Amino acid sequence: MAGTGPRKYSLTIQGHATSLTLEPIFWQALNEAAAAEGKSLAALVAEIDEARTTNLSSAVRVWLFERARNR
Repeated sequence: MAGTGPRKYSLTIQGHATSLTLEPIFWQALNEAAAAEGKSLAALVAEIDEARTTNLSSAVRVWLFERARNR
């Protein structure tokens, strides 16, 4: 399926430029989660970043999985 592979996305969290490599479905879910929680994308990623124990892209995927599982 075309267009489903990981893509690199750049953003600034807490004043630092960073990038995430995520599949489009995870990027969409992350944007939807930020909107649902009334937070900017950067603020949500910063929260995930503070609690992570692995690389940021993996931490975002796990956070999204846990969020979906707990709903």
